[in-house]
Amino acid sequence: MSGELRVALGPCAHAPERMHATDAGADIRTPLPIDLGPWESATVHTGVRVQLPPGTVGMLKSRSGLNLSHDIISEGVIDEGYTGEILVRLHNLRGLPYHFDAGDRITQLVVLPVLYPTVTVVDAVEGGERGDAGHGSTGR
Repeated sequence: MSGELRVALGPCAHAPERMHATDAGADIRTPLPIDLGPWESATVHTGVRVQLPPGTVGMLKSRSGLNLSHDIISEGVIDEGYTGEILVRLHNLRGLPYHFDAGDRITQLVVLPVLYPTVTVVDAVEGGERGDAGHGSTGR
């Protein structure tokens, strides 16, 4: 699926950018420096607004390098109809501070197709192969 991702930028904001043509995620950068203390979380105002293609959802996903090397994660959902500023919630899961310079990549935007099923309330749902067995019920 392809389409156009329309982007509006505020002051000091950077357009989402793929480092390679086949990268699933487009990097989102911080417009300002950020100091993230040990075990802290911070909300970053990116200055980026997007208009997603019809039938898609934007997923903010942790950057592998920040996650694996520094234990910094980010997750979020951008609904198709939302055109406000992208806010990124960063979580430092390590007992060490981390500094971001203005322009550093902090998360990535992955645009995916989405289904919009109708919700129907029923008395019971049909079980699959697992039935209602809980997490970890398939063994280790």
